[in-house]
Amino acid sequence: MTMKFSDFSRLPAAPVWAALLLAGLVLAGCDKPDDNRLQGWVEAETVFVSPDEQGRVETLKVRQGDTVGKGDLLFTLDDDLQAADVVVKRAALSTAQLAFSRAEDLLKSASGTQKALDDASANLRQAQANLDWSKTRLARRRALSPDGGSIQEVYFRPGETVPAGRPVIALLPPSNLKIRFFAPETELAAIKIGETVTVSCDACAPGLTAKVSFIAQSAEYTPPVIYSQEERAKLVYLIEARPDDPLKFRVGQPVSVTLVRSPASQETRK
Repeated sequence: MTMKFSDFSRLPAAPVWAALLLAGLVLAGCDKPDDNRLQGWVEAETVFVSPDEQGRVETLKVRQGDTVGKGDLLFTLDDDLQAADVVVKRAALSTAQLAFSRAEDLLKSASGTQKALDDASANLRQAQANLDWSKTRLARRRALSPDGGSIQEVYFRPGETVPAGRPVIALLPPSNLKIRFFAPETELAAIKIGETVTVSCDACAPGLTAKVSFIAQSAEYTPPVIYSQEERAKLVYLIEARPDDPLKFRVGQPVSVTLVRSPASQETRK
């Protein structure tokens, strides 16, 4: 039997509203987002290469965007003062060696004392240490890459003077890339250190994964740039994961992190 719309007006009010509410819940359930998916972004731990002492950049061997290997030359600084210091310390070492040899000969001929020989030996060791230190200062005027990676930024150019400790190059090793996201307290039971999560984004290849490397011990309020999929989750925990293929990501890129639930974690969540 087919009922017209006007026939519903003769039905009791409660059943009609119950039917409409049930239909609404069914439709809402169809549109409910995947509660395993959390929002995050790609962040990097940049390595800043800086000189130990003030100096003028003489040569710059890299440009922004270049890829370098560990030990590659990045830049050089003027080294006139350091080279002159090596010459002075080498001359001091020669003098200390002569003094030690003389003290040794005098002791053998019974004309000298053991104390004089000990003092000469100490002076010789000090002179050698001073020369080694000066050589290190000279060598460090050539900045070598501490790790392989890509050049993110160049802050000084040839001819510019760099203060001590100020970075000249910003280097990003691939292993320093990480995924950061926030998870509500209700999800923590399903997240463990070393666990694999799936990472996706608009321009990413499918099937990218990362391993959880850090879970914050203290909670914080949901940041304004993160929109929780469950509005009731007001407190969240910061989580970091290291991508298995970091070259597929870019710094600052927004991503979606999907938790891979095991049957045991699903039972725990229930």
